[in-house]
Amino acid sequence: MTNHDNRPTIVVFGGINMDLVGSTARMPIPGETVFGEEFHTAPGGKGANQAVAAARLGAHVRMVGRVGQDAFGPVLLEGMRREGIDVSGVAEDPNNSSGIAMILLDSDKQNYIIAIYGANLACDDAQAESLDTALVGADVLLMQLETPLEVCLHAARKARELGVTVVWDPAPALNMPTEAYRLCDVLTPNQVEAEFLTGVAVTDVSSAEVAADKLLEFGAKAVVVKLGEQGAFYAKLDIRGHVPSFDVEVQDTVAAGDAFAGAFGVGLSHGLSLEESVRYGCAAGALAVTRAGAQEAMPTRDEVEPLYRASAR
Repeated sequence: MTNHDNRPTIVVFGGINMDLVGSTARMPIPGETVFGEEFHTAPGGKGANQAVAAARLGAHVRMVGRVGQDAFGPVLLEGMRREGIDVSGVAEDPNNSSGIAMILLDSDKQNYIIAIYGANLACDDAQAESLDTALVGADVLLMQLETPLEVCLHAARKARELGVTVVWDPAPALNMPTEAYRLCDVLTPNQVEAEFLTGVAVTDVSSAEVAADKLLEFGAKAVVVKLGEQGAFYAKLDIRGHVPSFDVEVQDTVAAGDAFAGAFGVGLSHGLSLEESVRYGCAAGALAVTRAGAQEAMPTRDEVEPLYRASAR
């Protein structure tokens, strides 16, 4: 179900934020002020990051969401346009600020994020209508939880009606109704989100398998638990396995999961198996952590495919 030039079409419904990124040697304790080292702003948001990831890997991408009519809104839209993303489904909200994410990086390059979602959380029937249009002829729908759950459910129902594969990244972690699992072709939590949803502390591959089985019981057709430096565990009723991580020098981990999501969606849209798509996603995530930032760290197809092919030997 690709378009006329054989490039897959991916619809992304999710958060569009401006990232405010600072680094410090260590995180402060309550009441303490510590010296920071660097600061910059960069377009982000899980939805927009995943859209950029998929676009750089060769997909036609249609973005649906909201930004504010503030200083950040035009910058966020123009950044996606430069990546070739169709932003006709992104509304400009006069009543809410654009979403922002305050990101701190410590000396170990671990990230600590506070998100204020603003216009993202105001998505409503207008975005539902945009999704109805965007999903026609699409291959994959990528979603997260930075937008209202009710609109996400609408999108998943429409995707199911049209035969579009639903990949749902349950981040930030929220309680999801049974219908959400049943509408989901692939659920892709990280360790924290998997524990939140299942109550299973995910620390390694074996505990990821326990959590994945619970999520399958909830109704998801397939589950991928992202394990950071341990790679990813995948499972559906008839197959399961573990894809190890790649040996790379980590600069920061801000958007590793979003790079994975975009590449995973592209892999599925090209007809790769679940395991192959996870491997493709892991290759993109590994390359993303070798660079600073979010959208600017997303790798291209020419970068990902050699690493993916080498890992599949």
